[in-house]
Amino acid sequence: MQLYYHPLSGHAHRARLFLSLLGVEHELVLVDLADKEHKEEQFLKLNPFGQVPVLDDDGTIICDSNAILVYLAKKMERTDWLPEDPQGAAVVQRWLSVAAGQIAHGPAQARLINVFKAPYRPEEVIPRSHSILTLIEAALEGRRWIAADRPTIADVALYSYVARAPEGDVDLQRYSNIRAWLERLEALPGFVDFQKTPVGLAA
Repeated sequence: MQLYYHPLSGHAHRARLFLSLLGVEHELVLVDLADKEHKEEQFLKLNPFGQVPVLDDDGTIICDSNAILVYLAKKMERTDWLPEDPQGAAVVQRWLSVAAGQIAHGPAQARLINVFKAPYRPEEVIPRSHSILTLIEAALEGRRWIAADRPTIADVALYSYVARAPEGDVDLQRYSNIRAWLERLEALPGFVDFQKTPVGLAA
């Protein structure tokens, strides 16, 4: 498999992390976002949306980080990471939606301000970040993992931008359940770190 990625993209890290946790051999293909390679014709043939990550599985092209997580779990028949039962699958999907929604518009955008000088407003995205982190903190009360009694792709989908929230001036100190959950994820065999950027509260 080939994973088109950029080391500072949390969406790309999500896919890379799951490949590593599953122990799937893969080749990383760097897409230079600064040089706009993701907007060039060759890349747009893979993903017309012009976004990383993209997974190429021997010609089967999968775009979107959460879609890649689902594809890999199904392809590898890892029902421990993506339950087959209706309720278990629905709970995981709920958190995938949170990753694509509140996390993308909260901690991810807050980080983009400091890492890529993105034109978002800190006074809007930082409070949004704390709103979703407060809900995640409550959901983790008395639990080790967000969607089941074991890690699932829901945990993988949430990890990257929550872990790097301080880079967007979003302080995690008040969230003891989240910090313990991050440490559990980072202790999993095959864990691969998300490149740190010394900005915001992480400077």
